[in-house]
Order: sequence, then structure tokens, then C-alpha cells
Amino acid sequence: MIFLSDDLIFPSVESANTEGLLAVGGDLSSERLMLAYESGIFPWFNEGELILWWSPDPRMVLFPDAVKISKSMRKILNGNRFTLTKNANFEFVLECCSKIKRAGQEGTWITADMKKAYLKLHEKGLAHSYEVWENNAIVGGLYGVDLGHVFCGESMFSLVSNASKFAFINLAKELSAKNYKLIDCQVYTEHLESLGAVEISRCEFMTILKRKD
Repeated sequence: MIFLSDDLIFPSVESANTEGLLAVGGDLSSERLMLAYESGIFPWFNEGELILWWSPDPRMVLFPDAVKISKSMRKILNGNRFTLTKNANFEFVLECCSKIKRAGQEGTWITADMKKAYLKLHEKGLAHSYEVWENNAIVGGLYGVDLGHVFCGESMFSLVSNASKFAFINLAKELSAKNYKLIDCQVYTEHLESLGAVEISRCEFMTILKRKD
């Protein structure tokens, strides 16, 4: 197990164990977080734990052009039930993502310190939220970190059915138009797979991450 010092550096992602755990400790400063994302690493830990840094192999990603849109979702996208905004209420999206109950998960990994850290990234223009509105209320959304060619998705939530799908699909369409390489979804879920996300090797992920052209 590699314990981080105060120096702003991470070990090679090849040092991660079979579960993808790379290092422990450090801090959640904006500088360290951005270095982590640019290095293919992300924080994921529970309240009361030391900060855990991960770089799993395989890696779940979505190539924006490959997003899957079902017939029912296409009707919703073409209808007027939902509207989408960007960065209208980052803090609210963050809070909802931290409170939403998820199958097989107790508590939340979006701790108070994590919220403060991502709010700072948002204030610096490095983290963005997408809000889904219905009847003048936010009913879903997502947030993540923007590297300029890769969007690192952190979490999403729905208060009504299909709201997070609406946000995710619209994000993919926006990123496709901007020629982004991929959305980093981090780890496998059936929900992400249903939207077109696939697992690729860490080696392939790192190659894409480093290629900014």
C-alpha cells in the first residue's frame, strides 16, 4: 500500500492493486484533484476513512458517439417534459447526489470534505453540473470534472424516472459535438452499460487520456 506524502505526486497507475486501489492519504486540494484526474486517478472513500485513490482496470467509459438512446428516451428527448441547464445550481446537484439512496450502498462517499473540494473546483471553472428541470424544479442531474477532451463523470441522481438519463444523454451529445474523446464513468454498472458505456483496459484509457489532440 502506497501512502501519499505532502508532495504533489502520485505513483504510477500500474502500481494499483487488483481492485484498482492505488494510494492512501494526501488531501483534496484542487491541485491534487486535478493532477489525479489528469493522471487517470480518482478519490473514492467513505466518511471517517482515509482518502483512497483509485485507478481500476478495466475502466468504464462512454465514447460520446456511442451513447444508446431507447425509443422511449428518444420520445422524452424530443418532448417538452424536461429542460436542461448547465451550472445553474452545482451545490444542489452535489447535495442530491450525496443523499440519493443506491442499491447495495450504505451511506455516501460524497463526504462533507468532498463537497467542499468539488465546490472549489466548480468555482474555478473545472467542475460542472447539469440540471434537469420539470415544472420549475430540479428533478435530476449530474456533475463531473472537465479536462477539455475528457469529461470525468462523478455522480448523477434522479428524483423522477429518466431524469438522470436525460442529463447523461444530453451531456454525451454536447461532448460529441465538441469532439471529446470520452466520458470517464470509472466503474461498471448495469445502468451505465444500458446507456452505451463499455469497459476498456487501463492501458487504453491512459492512452486516450494523454492524447489531447
